[in-house]
Amino acid sequence: MAQVRRGETNHYLGLYDNREAADCAVAEFREKHPSTRLRKLESVRRNHVRCYDEETLTARRAPILDVIQSGIKPLIKLTTAGGKVLRCTVDHAVLTPEGWRKAGELAVGDAVMTAGTAPRPSERLVPPSLRRGVGVWTSMQRDRLIGETDTCHLCGEPFPRDQLALDHVVPVAEDLTRALDERNLAPACEPCHAAKSAEEQKLARRGGKIAVAVPDPIVSIVDDGEEMTYDLTVEGPWHNFLANGVVVHNSYNEESGRYRELQPVFYVPGEDRKLVQQGRPGKYEFVPGTDTQHAIMERAMQDSYIHAYERYREMLASGVAREVARAVLPVGLFSSMYATCNARSLMHFLGLRTQHELAKVPSFPQREIEMVGERMEAEWARLMPLTYAAFNANGRVAP
Repeated sequence: MAQVRRGETNHYLGLYDNREAADCAVAEFREKHPSTRLRKLESVRRNHVRCYDEETLTARRAPILDVIQSGIKPLIKLTTAGGKVLRCTVDHAVLTPEGWRKAGELAVGDAVMTAGTAPRPSERLVPPSLRRGVGVWTSMQRDRLIGETDTCHLCGEPFPRDQLALDHVVPVAEDLTRALDERNLAPACEPCHAAKSAEEQKLARRGGKIAVAVPDPIVSIVDDGEEMTYDLTVEGPWHNFLANGVVVHNSYNEESGRYRELQPVFYVPGEDRKLVQQGRPGKYEFVPGTDTQHAIMERAMQDSYIHAYERYREMLASGVAREVARAVLPVGLFSSMYATCNARSLMHFLGLRTQHELAKVPSFPQREIEMVGERMEAEWARLMPLTYAAFNANGRVAP
């Protein structure tokens, strides 16, 4: 059940199948009937905003983590054909059908993603090109996931491999996000597979709408004065939110010591970090350090970090501005950030910042940035296995 209170009245919005649908109904009601009560910025923390899954473009909810005053800045006003109006700075990222773009880079006629509705995922037919891609990837898993003799997961009978297909247990038309999840694959004999596929077509005809992001062309862009601006930080995994009906990026990119007190989390290399550089400049290698060298390194770093952070806190306590006090903090202080990129940009980064036996062009990155690259590569390989395989097959060179 969805219910929302406005003023002194409770508004009953109806019954819904799940909590997500009810939350979307409440969010839509509040958009149409905004509150007239002025709220202090501190009060919005831990409240929720609508955000969007950037892969499926379906609506989600995310809690607000922080609101940061960012100073007085020039603003522009974007108006869309659908009547959405967004006032923001030129460097604020806005979601478009082609990905994230700075507001100042947009022109009249460009489309931005705005709040809309669409048939439930089960209603949407999978495009032929995407279905072919899923079929190619699925066939590549046959020899690995089907034994020479295996059991049909539908009828329970044994069959030789050549009489079995890999079946999506949860149909692709029902949940496209599991199309490339090998945990969703199981052997099925040809008769059972054909019968199940026919039944899935019936399942793909359910009615109903869901909240999604849809393209909306810009009809006007004008300068809109200067005023105090604020950065809104929302919880992941989708760092965006709906601003006046337009999908904009989580304002927070890198944790800034100008606006918040930085926490004492510092980097101390582990025992697997090679410490000693050998060879001439441009042609050197790193070798493991001795136990004594590791002990000296660890003690020196910890002592330096503790001293620097104590001086930092001392300045803050005396009233020195954060942007001044942060100057004493060393480069070993961990910083967190949110960033977006397309697959080609990520391939270029990995080609430069990781070492790999399949690379056509050798790279010699610093170990710390390589560790970041390895984490990014593992996540990318999970999300885009076909593109990742093509990247390695091409010698790890971006197209």
